[in-house]
Amino acid sequence: MRIDDRPTGSPVIDSVVDGQLCAGCGLCAGISQGSIEMRLVDPGYARPTVVKPLPPTVEARIAAACPGAVVAPWRQTQAMHPYWGPYHRVMTGHANDPDLRFAGSSGGLLSALALHALESGQVDAVAHIHADPDRATHNILSLSRTRADILAGAGSRYGATSPLSTIDALLSRDERILFIGKPCDVSALRLLGEQDPRVARRIPFMFAFFCGGMPSLKGTDRVIGAMGLNPADVIRFRYRGNGWPGEARAETRGGTIGTMSYHDSWGGHLSKEVQFRCKICPDAVGGVADIACADAWYGGESGYPMFDEADGRSLVLTRSGAGDRLLNDAVAAGICEVTDCPIAEVDLMQPGQVRRKRVIFARAAAVRVTGQPLPQMRGLLIGRAAWRAGIGEATRNFAGTIRRIILGRR
Repeated sequence: MRIDDRPTGSPVIDSVVDGQLCAGCGLCAGISQGSIEMRLVDPGYARPTVVKPLPPTVEARIAAACPGAVVAPWRQTQAMHPYWGPYHRVMTGHANDPDLRFAGSSGGLLSALALHALESGQVDAVAHIHADPDRATHNILSLSRTRADILAGAGSRYGATSPLSTIDALLSRDERILFIGKPCDVSALRLLGEQDPRVARRIPFMFAFFCGGMPSLKGTDRVIGAMGLNPADVIRFRYRGNGWPGEARAETRGGTIGTMSYHDSWGGHLSKEVQFRCKICPDAVGGVADIACADAWYGGESGYPMFDEADGRSLVLTRSGAGDRLLNDAVAAGICEVTDCPIAEVDLMQPGQVRRKRVIFARAAAVRVTGQPLPQMRGLLIGRAAWRAGIGEATRNFAGTIRRIILGRR
C-alpha cells in the first residue's frame, strides 16, 4: 500500500508506488505541471505525491516514460551483449587530470569527459548530482559550468536522488546540457525524448554509470552511526572517492572525523538498503546512454573485485556515435588515456552486475506470478542473459522473490 494509504487519482503513480517500482527519478514531478511533488518517505526514498489532479495528457506522458512502468529498450548498434548492452567500443582508462582522477569514484573518466565537452564548447553546462550544502547526506541536481564545479560534484552519491524533478525547467533553458545520471534516469529521459523534441535539442549527451542500486537514507545513517557519530551532527559526507575506491567519510560540526572502508560501507550497510525496483532492474549498465562508465575493478583469484586502494581505473563503453566521437576528441586532446578492453573481461570487473542480470528474468517472473505490476522490459535481452544462469540460481531467485513479496519484505 502507499505510505499515506490514499489513492492519488493517477493510475500510473498508484501502480508504480504500490508495486514498489518507483526508482525515485522525479520524471513524473518534472513534467506534471506542478501536480506532483517528490517527497522523502521512510526509510529514506524519494517518492511522488500527487498534490492536484493530473491532466490526462500528463498522465499519458508519465506512463510512456516512467522507469517504474517501462524501461527504454536497447538500440541496435555495432555490437550487443546480454549483460553489457549495445556498444561501439569497450575500454579502460583514467582522467589525466590528477585531481579529477583522485576525486572521482573510479578513474575520473566521466568527470573528465564532461569537462572536455564543456571546455570545448560542445555544451554550455553539465547537469549532475552534488551533495546538498544544507543536508550533508542528501543530494541536489546542479548545473556545472567550470572545472571547479565538476570537481565539487565528482564521486558517487548513494542516496535518494531525483535529478529529473525539474526537467521541464531544464529543457526550457536556451542552453545545451550534458546530463549525467543513473541508468533509470537516462532511460526516462530517452523515452521522454520520444514525446518532447526539446530533449534532443537541449541534451546532446547523456552519460550513465553502472548502478548497484539506490539505498535508502536510513542506510547512510547506519554507516554514520557505525562510525560512532550522530547523523544529525554531520555537516559533510562523502560516500567514496578521494582514492579508489576511497572511504566513506563524515565530518561533524565539532570537527570529529569518521571513516569507513568501501567494503564495509557498501557491503555491510548500504547494499542491504537497496529499494525493490533496483533488484529487478533489467538495465543497470546505462544501455541507452551515449557513454557509460564503471569501476574497472581488478579481480582476485575468486573473480570478485579486490577493494585495496589504488590509482583509479574506469571502464568506459561508448554506445552511440556521438559518445564515440566525444571520447576520441578527449583522447586526442590529452584529456584522458584509454586502452581497448575485450568485452569478456568486463565479467571479471563487474561480477555483481553479471549475477544480477542473469537472474532478472526469474525475479520478474516471480513478480508476474504473484499478480504484482512489472515494468515493461522489452528489448533488454533478459531472456538471453537468463540462459547463462544455472537452474539452481534461477530457482532460488524465483522462489526467494515470491517469498519476499508474500511476506511484504521486498
